[in-house]
Formats: sequence, structure tokens, C-alpha cells
Amino acid sequence: MKLEKVLVLEGGYNEEHEISLSTAKEVKKSLNDLKIEFDSLIVNPKTFKKDIMNFDNKYICFNALHGTFGEDGSIQNILDDLNFKYTHSSSKSSNIGFNKNLSKKEIEDTPIIYPEYLNLNISDLNEEKLKELFNNMGAFIIKPNSSGSSFGISIFSSLKDINLFLDNKKDNIRKYQNHNNILIEKYLKGRELTVTVMEKNAESFPVEVTEIISFNDNFFDYNSKYTLGASKHILPADLKKNLYDKCKRFSKLAHDKIGCRGISRSDFILVDEDIYFLEINTQPGLTPVSLVPEQLKKINISFNELILNILKCAL
Repeated sequence: MKLEKVLVLEGGYNEEHEISLSTAKEVKKSLNDLKIEFDSLIVNPKTFKKDIMNFDNKYICFNALHGTFGEDGSIQNILDDLNFKYTHSSSKSSNIGFNKNLSKKEIEDTPIIYPEYLNLNISDLNEEKLKELFNNMGAFIIKPNSSGSSFGISIFSSLKDINLFLDNKKDNIRKYQNHNNILIEKYLKGRELTVTVMEKNAESFPVEVTEIISFNDNFFDYNSKYTLGASKHILPADLKKNLYDKCKRFSKLAHDKIGCRGISRSDFILVDEDIYFLEINTQPGLTPVSLVPEQLKKINISFNELILNILKCAL
């Protein structure tokens, strides 16, 4: 199959809708530069199966979606059923990668370590449970089990944080209304690191390690990720060589074990000499402030080369 026609899938109507549109904008600029014919489709999960029927399956779908439906295996299942080629990971790998619990289980027989965690239904999140968690774990984080872009993260580092959360419980719970299953994870204070893994000629390789310093004192949140100047990227990260290499090795191992395709980005936290895996992103952002293009530029791989390579991996 040749790269004759590309259909850019964007939107998604979820909490990452605007990020998807920004990624798609950059992808379309690149396709113009590469002189590859393309159309685009604003994806509405409710009507996608009908809408995609307006296109023949000679199109290669460039999946520029982020978040629920586009990144969790749902749209991939539909495209598989209709015999469309598409970029990024398969339906199975997308589902595992998007689900923080499943991705940790997938790597539990590897040398990769991760913070202590458990899963909880949002309906069980009450004062008694929050205080029990704090007594058992110390400081902890709650976040949706299946979401990205640091959406819905709350940090509890004291009983005061719990009381503040409970004072506005109705509003705080509302942000999880589409995420019944939440992840409780021990909060680790350390250095935030991220590594891109790229595939070329059916082989995966880790690119570089970036340290992220967020001007939000707690963590690399949504605003820090997508607001110019809200965080500082140190590339390459200033680490001992053995830690730098270990971080790269862990990222490739996670990519391969989960079965990612084309591109992925894994996030870690360094505490003393220990590197903890936090999550993998099978469809990392490609916006002007995103980490993946920045890392690839460091090793002289242009954005156009990245887009072309992602498409070739879909063939």
C-alpha cells in the first residue's frame, strides 16, 4: 500500500479535544509539506462508525486523537472491523496502554518498578476511605485509571488536603463523572522524566530523556503540558549515565512489552537512585510545545520525518 491518501482523525469530544485539534493542525501542515493528499474528519464517537463509511478503506487513517475513544482501543476496533489501516498502536495495545492498571500488570514481570497503587470505584471515595488510604500509604494521588494529559489528578499530602477535597466534594467528584474507575497511587516526590520511543524498520529505539520542571510545584499538570512557558524542559536530562541509560532501557522495554507501534512516550519519576514507571502514552501529543518533536529534533529527526515514519509503520 502506498501513502496516496491519508485521513486525519481529530477532535473526539472529550477532555482532550482541544489538544487533538492542535496535534492535527501540525500533522496537516506536515502532510502539506510532504505533498501527501489528505482529508480530515472531526470525530464524534456517537456517529463515527457511520461517518467513516463516507471514506473508502484505501485511506490510511492518521489517528490524531487523544483520550477516551481515540486512544483506548475503541476507534481502533472499528477501523479493524472495516479494514482501515491506521497509525499508532493496535486496539489491544492501545487498550492496555491507556489503562494505567493494565499497563502496570503488563510490565510486572520485568525489572521496571512502579509506585504502590490500587484501583477504586469513584462511588467508594468517601471521608473514611480517604483517611484510611492516607494512614496506610502516606501521601497519595488519585487520578482516572483511563485518561491522559494529567487530567483529574488530585494530590493528598496531608489530612488538610482531604478535608479541603471533602469541603467541595460534589464539584471535585464531578470531574470524574466519565471515569468511574480511579487509580490510587502513592505520591512520590522526585524528578519527572520522560522518554520517547520510536520505531523504524520494525525496530524500536529510545530517543532521549527529558527532565520536566513544572512551575506548578506539585507535578506536570495539564496547564504545564500545554501552556508555553509553564514548564521547563531539560534535554538531555542531567543524570548519571547509568540512570540515563536505565531510563531509556525501561522506556523501550515498556513500549515493546505493551506492543506499541510507531511511537510512544513513557513517563517516570526518579527518587534517589530508583526510577519508577508512571504511565505510557501510545499517542503522545504533537503540538508545538509537545515533548516528542523536541526530543526527535535533538537527534536531527525532523517533524516531517516523524510523520512520514508514523505513517509507514501503519502499512
